[in-house]
Amino acid sequence: MILDEPFSGLDPINTNLIKSQIKELSAQGASIIFSTHRMEQVEEICEYIVLIDKGKNVLEGRVKDIRNRFKKNLFHIGFEGTLPADIHQKAEIVEQGKDDIVVQLPKEGQSNALLQYLLQSQVHLTSFQEILPSLNDIFIEQVGN
Repeated sequence: MILDEPFSGLDPINTNLIKSQIKELSAQGASIIFSTHRMEQVEEICEYIVLIDKGKNVLEGRVKDIRNRFKKNLFHIGFEGTLPADIHQKAEIVEQGKDDIVVQLPKEGQSNALLQYLLQSQVHLTSFQEILPSLNDIFIEQVGN
């Protein structure tokens, strides 16, 4: 099945109906080619993508693998209380809020080591999540010029 911009002009109810039909057909073994510029729909529906720019294949692979390939070692950390004063020695602070922080680990940095450091520092964590780039961000990075 080939679908070209299948959600264009649809309201949310019909969009969800088409999405469920696509997922059902895929589960039954159907091959579906899905053409769109809406990267959030690609992330939600597709397992494997080919990104074409000016007729050339510029990126291909499983969505999960591509997002991991372009990750920037960013982590969102939710916490209660205060962080250790020397956290900046473990990771670069990218954003800081009252009860959350975004940090970037060095390329050789290990998220488990940062997590262990925070736990040993008696920080009460409410969340610890890696931030993967969206396909939209990757698309812009790859063909944005």
